[in-house]
Parts: sequence; C-alpha cells; structure tokens
Amino acid sequence: MNEGQRIDKRQMRRAFAAAAADYDAGAVLQREIGERLLERLALLRLRPATLLDLGSGTGQIAEGLLRRYRGARVVALDIAEPMLARARRRGGWRRRPLPVCGDAECLPLADASIDMILSNLCLQWVDDLDAAFAEFRRVLRPGGALLFTSFGPDTLCELREAWAAVDAIPHVNRFPDMHEVGDALLRAGLAGPVMDRELLTLTYADLRSLLADIRDIGAHNVIQGRPRGLTGKARWQAFAANYEARRREGRLPASYEVVYGHAWAPEDSRLRAEDGSVCIPVEGLRRR
Repeated sequence: MNEGQRIDKRQMRRAFAAAAADYDAGAVLQREIGERLLERLALLRLRPATLLDLGSGTGQIAEGLLRRYRGARVVALDIAEPMLARARRRGGWRRRPLPVCGDAECLPLADASIDMILSNLCLQWVDDLDAAFAEFRRVLRPGGALLFTSFGPDTLCELREAWAAVDAIPHVNRFPDMHEVGDALLRAGLAGPVMDRELLTLTYADLRSLLADIRDIGAHNVIQGRPRGLTGKARWQAFAANYEARRREGRLPASYEVVYGHAWAPEDSRLRAEDGSVCIPVEGLRRR
C-alpha cells in the first residue's frame, strides 16, 4: 500500500472493538459473502485437522468450519479482543473456536501448524500483502489450502467519487485489486492461485442510514493522515448533494467489489527466491 494510504492499525483495532456488540446486526453483506466463501469448501477434498479463521470477527466462519469438519480444531484469530470474546461463544459446549488475538502480518502461530486458512474480508485491512502471504505460507502445512475474500478497488466507489468532487483528502480506504492480490500470492510462493470477482450493490433510503451501516461494522476510514477534525457544514452539504445525484428509483447505492481467491502451500521443498526464481535442493532432483 502507498505510504500516504497506510492503515492506522490502532484506530482499526479500536473501530472493530467498538463495533463488536452491534456487528452481527449490521453485517448483512459480510454474512452473505462469508456463506459464499464457506460454500466453496465443497470443491475441496481436504480433511484438515487444524483450521484458521483469520480475521474472524464474531466467528461466523469459525462456526461454519466447526459444523463442516466435526473432528477438527478451529482457531479464530482477530486483531480486536471484543470480537474474539463473541467468536469464542460459537459452536457447542463440547467444541468451540480457540481464540487468538493477533495481526495477519505477524501471526502468533508455529510454522506448518495449519491445514487450511479461511479469511473473510480481512485482507483489505492489511498494509503489506507480501508480508501477510509470507506468513500464511509459513504457517500452512505442505499441501494446505488458503481461501479468502477481500474488497476490490470499486468498493464504495460512489462514496469515493462524491467526496472527490469536494476535496482531495482520502475519505475511503484503498482496496487492492484482484491482480495485485494474485501477484502477491505468487511472490509468496503459494501455488496455483485462482482469483475471481463479483460486484454487489446495497441500496438505502437515505445517506445517513448508508453511512451508519459502514460505521456500525467498523469499516469506516482508518487511513493514516485522514482528516481528524469536523468536516464543515459546506463541505458536508456538497458531499451529500453529490451522493444524492446517484439516487436511482428512490434508493442510494453502495457498491462492493468482492474478490475471491484460493491458493495452496507447495507440496515439495522448493524454495522461491526474492527474484522469483525457484531453488530445488539436490536431493529433490529425480535422476533418469
């Protein structure tokens, strides 16, 4: 991510911590995307023993994994402890997620300790995709799977454009595009990456409801250097007028570009160098 648009992680942690109590009531889109991510597990034939729900929030994915993989251990990892407090209530009294507070770019997990990582709408809050994917590769066992969703750059385009006509200050987080994410997977040495995307649109009766929805799920602007003071009445009215111009059939749209991806931890012992070349240990070569 560009230096001028780095994530303020302390603010992000505070935002999601504050949103924990009301998160499930407002996270309609997040639940829908999470269900679509879980449905993709039907395409895999893995029988994982240990799974990681990365960026677990209140634990929707963790609960789905507990249901699907009856004998497996599920780790729920999130940067905000109040979210984890809710995630640990998922499941039944005999099996619940193991809560771990941590950062996706520096996972507090042992090497090769995870069979499968699922991450729903977490990667857009990562500053350094290379660092995050290197960590994913480190903790995945050989042949382990990574499945994730993220928001792409067309997310909240209406909000971004409405503000861009008022000032040059970034009011919306920057979201990496599908090709950026795919390239970062390859640089980390993850195998067989597959990416696809879809555009979903929510509609609202008024601007206040739209912005409240974004705020209540902790997804408001957490870019470093964002404006800290009051917006000002004139600028706010100009922004609101710009957004109102996008009203269609009595409703205001909020678009979300959803990026889906999966990749694998390599089965063999090949090591990828920083220049992208692959080094093969001599004992790994097959003689003819």
